[in-house]
Amino acid sequence: MTVVADLVAANRILAHHQVLNAYGHISARDPEDAKAFYLSRSLSASQVGENDIMRFDLEGEAMDGDSRPPYLERFIHAAIYASRPDVNCVLHAHTEEILPFTITSEPFQAVIRGVSDIGTQVPRWDIRTGFGDGTNLLVTTIEHGRDLADTLGDNAMALMRGHGFVSCGPSVLRTVSTAVNLPRNARVLLAARQMRGPVVAMSAAEMAGVSGAGGRDLGPDSPAARRGWNLWLAEVGLDGAQ
Repeated sequence: MTVVADLVAANRILAHHQVLNAYGHISARDPEDAKAFYLSRSLSASQVGENDIMRFDLEGEAMDGDSRPPYLERFIHAAIYASRPDVNCVLHAHTEEILPFTITSEPFQAVIRGVSDIGTQVPRWDIRTGFGDGTNLLVTTIEHGRDLADTLGDNAMALMRGHGFVSCGPSVLRTVSTAVNLPRNARVLLAARQMRGPVVAMSAAEMAGVSGAGGRDLGPDSPAARRGWNLWLAEVGLDGAQ
């Protein structure tokens, strides 16, 4: 599959698993131009097709003369790609299970192996800190996006107060695989905190072990990774025979 086809599949898969709904979006860096990325026009994830994909520069401006309405928060993607050359996929979502962690001091931790890529630290970004309490909580300028990217830093995920989260990864497949498991991790973590005793989160060493060849190995050519990806493609009616 091409990166555009992968991006379309990612939208459909994340909508099917209720990570994305009418709002939220996922993008992919252009593999032939590191200063550009692909992102759908303003459309709900379940409706995205290949003809809906637009190309943007790292200021969040549409390229190739494309004048279709873009997502307001495309600046999230632009700023992260500009600051993180290691990132090839960016996701922004408002998944309900994660929202409680955006408005409290409780840390969002990886407690199941399927989200090992989020790392041991998930910072929390509050737009009010840098831009006052008169915003609508949306990332609608490149300055907002850069501030969020600064909070994200070298991490793979950041919470956005009263809004949602942003996550990123080295590939569409890997970012989607982690994202599909994020709501489950949130539910398990919330349930565990209602029980007696401390919550045991994954360690950095365990995370490294899961992501390696002996663990989850989510490289694009990994049979284990493709098994999950092909199932998700089938679930949304796309061809998974690869």
